[in-house]
Amino acid sequence: VQLQASGGGLVQAGGSLRLSCAASRMIFSVFAPYDMAWYRQAPGKERESVASITSGGVTDYSDSVKGRFTISRNNSRKTVYLQMNSLRSDDTSVYYCNTDPPSLTWGQGTQVTVSS
Repeated sequence: VQLQASGGGLVQAGGSLRLSCAASRMIFSVFAPYDMAWYRQAPGKERESVASITSGGVTDYSDSVKGRFTISRNNSRKTVYLQMNSLRSDDTSVYYCNTDPPSLTWGQGTQVTVSS
């Protein structure tokens, strides 16, 4: 099962983007109990977790995005979202979603490029 991330693009510093991650091939009863997370990987760097959300809706964020990014989920739509505000050039990465910890095949991700 792969999770398809979308919503990336090119944005100026200070702008916003909303990413979506659809688990279209998972049935609701399988998706809902999973803790989920958004990850990112910049060129030459390791993949890192930036935001997570438990099955019960408890969220956590890396220090680098805290106060700027918001993770949410809609279990009925089997979708996880990442609202990204006040984007900075160091947010430029390919963004992925997966379970937390990651247990599914990584999808292609969605590219976010922030121009200064």
